[in-house]
Amino acid sequence: MTTFLFWNLGRRPLQAAVTAIARQNEVDVIMLAECLLPPNAILKTLNPIGRSDYHYAPSQCRKIKIFTRFPAEFIRPLLEDNRTTIRHLRIPATTDILLAVTHLPSKRDWKEASQVAEMTVPASDIRDLERRMGHSRTVLVGDLNANPFEPGVVNANALHGVMCRRIAEERERVVQGRAYPYFYNPMWSLLGDASLGVPGTYFYRSAEHTVYFWNMFDQVLIRPDLLNAFRKEDLEVLQSDGVASLLSENGLPDGDAFSDHLPVLFRLRL
Repeated sequence: MTTFLFWNLGRRPLQAAVTAIARQNEVDVIMLAECLLPPNAILKTLNPIGRSDYHYAPSQCRKIKIFTRFPAEFIRPLLEDNRTTIRHLRIPATTDILLAVTHLPSKRDWKEASQVAEMTVPASDIRDLERRMGHSRTVLVGDLNANPFEPGVVNANALHGVMCRRIAEERERVVQGRAYPYFYNPMWSLLGDASLGVPGTYFYRSAEHTVYFWNMFDQVLIRPDLLNAFRKEDLEVLQSDGVASLLSENGLPDGDAFSDHLPVLFRLRL
């Protein structure tokens, strides 16, 4: 089983919290957004003196930093831009997959129409790479800056994420004569009070008429070909780093001590 961690650090020096989560959960692949620290500063905390438990996986993507318990050649970049890195993850004795990690533009900077248009870019890149690689064992992870129900996440020509595993298992649907593959989006099940934990990964309150308060911006989307490797109990929005709570006294993400985003942990049985 391979364990993954994604966290938008909110531009804060949270290497100690990242290390605590990694050690407690035996994380294999650490994916960080808004990480201003240089890789060596993260590695210095991740690796005890005299050991090299984690390695930095170099990237041309400025928005994402990746660290793994495997040599960097096992998570080779296939396609990258400023916001997204798509990797070929080939761990010995496991099934290889495509791992796409992204940090998409913020709602505070972009209008919804622009966000939706931008989400078609990584979606198209992923489809192209899947055709090139000859398989669609793909997982997409990151801060999408959109909720699971918003157009950029659900539109067929964008990420095409669906809430229902049974629908995702149909693999694709045809719109205007074009076939678009599904992603299964298990984050729907963690959104709201029926979740076993917090209702989302990010909290935002404003004086506008339409406010969701809790948002699920940080997401994991899984192609149907990987569903046999995934169980819903292997996905969690973390509330603690194993040492301290990541929430403030009022139960919201503690952006002062930690980040305004909560980390997402998931496992795949590769």
